[in-house]
Amino acid sequence: MITRLQTIRQQMGISVAGLAKKAKVACSYIYEIEQGTKSPTVRTLEKLASALGVSVADLLDEDKAS
Repeated sequence: MITRLQTIRQQMGISVAGLAKKAKVACSYIYEIEQGTKSPTVRTLEKLASALGVSVADLLDEDKAS
């Protein structure tokens, strides 16, 4: 999930700050999720997925990671 979030975010050209603003989540929390030091709650996954226009399943599907 960690690399998938970062991959999708970068492919869409969205900065951590931009994603944080859209998802109403702290930048530091997104950095921690992407670094693997924090695990997001289901609610946070829903917020991030919605902000990116993808499903929660897309964030969790490591097989799709490029």
